[in-house]
Amino acid sequence: MKKITVVEDDPYLREELIITFEKKGYSVSGISSFAAPKQDILATHPDLVVLDVNLPGISGFELCKWLKARNSFPILILTARDTLGDELTALGLGADDFLTKPCHPDRLLARTARLLQNYGKVKNTIQCGKLLLDTDTYKLILNDKCIILPETEGKILRSLMEKCPQVVSQSELFAAIWGTDEFVDDNILQVNMTRLRKNLVEIGLENSITTVRGQGYQLEVLNL
Repeated sequence: MKKITVVEDDPYLREELIITFEKKGYSVSGISSFAAPKQDILATHPDLVVLDVNLPGISGFELCKWLKARNSFPILILTARDTLGDELTALGLGADDFLTKPCHPDRLLARTARLLQNYGKVKNTIQCGKLLLDTDTYKLILNDKCIILPETEGKILRSLMEKCPQVVSQSELFAAIWGTDEFVDDNILQVNMTRLRKNLVEIGLENSITTVRGQGYQLEVLNL
């Protein structure tokens, strides 16, 4: 079931939107407090965010820019601001669609379905606990932190996440990264593993990759 997060400060409109989406079969979360909206949105793990522009304490434009820099889900701006400048600003900051209030529910649902379908065709992600990896760009996301991994490190982490929490052997990693375990220097894997571990520390994942002597490597992130 696809998850939609509605970011709207008007309680009546927020509830109306939630009901509209739930009747269509979506799982819906509504953001009702704006003390820490960035973290609250990410905590819902949305497949799509419906975002107002005029919010208390923060601009929806600012939220859109921040979210797009760290995540790969679509954002649909739904606002009473109806100028061309507002629409161009939203799209320039990464919004995937722009609708003005009042909006007919059928139009909103149609745009939502189109965005989810389009993203479903191109989005390729793996999730372990709260850890999310975009396997097309190797963008790694944990809560409100993210990092772009080099390709080789990204391939290593992808293999570990796909089998998490099982152990991945060295030969399996060789095959996943270089397509073969023949004529591959063990030191190359060790160097890349060391770099990956250092990068994971940057987003708060210290000691998350364990070396299992004689067997391989194990990723431990499910209890995050």
